[in-house]
Amino acid sequence: MHTLRLMCLVSIFCVFSVSALAQQTTSTSSPPATSDPQAVALLQRSLAALTGGAPIADVTLTGAARRIAGSDDETGNAALIGTSAGDSKVALTLPSGDWTEIRNHSAVPLPGGVPTLPPNVNVMPVTQTTGIWSSPDGSKHAIAYHNAMTDATWFFPALTLAKIASSNYVLSYIGLESIEGESALHISVSQQFPQPPNSTGAPTTGMSVSELMQHLSQMDVYFDPTTALPLVLAFNQHPDSNALMDISVKIRFSNYQNDGKMAVPLHVQKLLSNSLVLDLQFTNATFNSGPSASTFQLQ
Repeated sequence: MHTLRLMCLVSIFCVFSVSALAQQTTSTSSPPATSDPQAVALLQRSLAALTGGAPIADVTLTGAARRIAGSDDETGNAALIGTSAGDSKVALTLPSGDWTEIRNHSAVPLPGGVPTLPPNVNVMPVTQTTGIWSSPDGSKHAIAYHNAMTDATWFFPALTLAKIASSNYVLSYIGLESIEGESALHISVSQQFPQPPNSTGAPTTGMSVSELMQHLSQMDVYFDPTTALPLVLAFNQHPDSNALMDISVKIRFSNYQNDGKMAVPLHVQKLLSNSLVLDLQFTNATFNSGPSASTFQLQ
């Protein structure tokens, strides 16, 4: 019951937040949070190191992939595409078949992406970031909205940092820490949301709905203190039916190569609860090729 109530609140909030953010609705509770200047400066320094100031609209990365899921451990090919708008496609071709994940910033939510609201709740459908994943048997599964609130282009830090810099994120400077055995400068970022009117706190969390949404969108970035290149991107994902349960995700970036314009991490690893689940070794990167909208179709 608690989970169902929470998911209804999240769904209602998704609808409210679109119109509220567009109208710049003000809250009577507390003033909007502001970013730490030291965190903003570090983000800008890292973006300069990654792009040299060159604009980037999209990237296509190809190479080898290793996927680990329980006793399954297989290798094959990978093709990943990301855009500055917040679209992405991760396509793995493996001995077991094709695995695909698509995120689309302008897609209408699929069944399962946002829970069905009770009959007495009268809201209009909204456009929001959502997605699907498909397995070798061809079945498609909606990505729950609460798992689509962190950046879709997690595999390419230049796009992630550019999105943070241009969106309604608040940045906090944490300082020098150790992660994955390396010293790193740590910043934490999360999106800011107004509190829906007449809403109650999320059950069992002690958080308001807006605080919960901020938590769901939180990402932590760790930078090399010397080069300012990102070393790790950390965030949480959650079971489809439980936005309250955090499952840690870490993305490791290494083997940066600079083609004269962009610094590209050719080795990207994804860890789930500190266990390696995806190991990507890229051999080619193409920028600003303009992938068609059909690339990110969910149906």
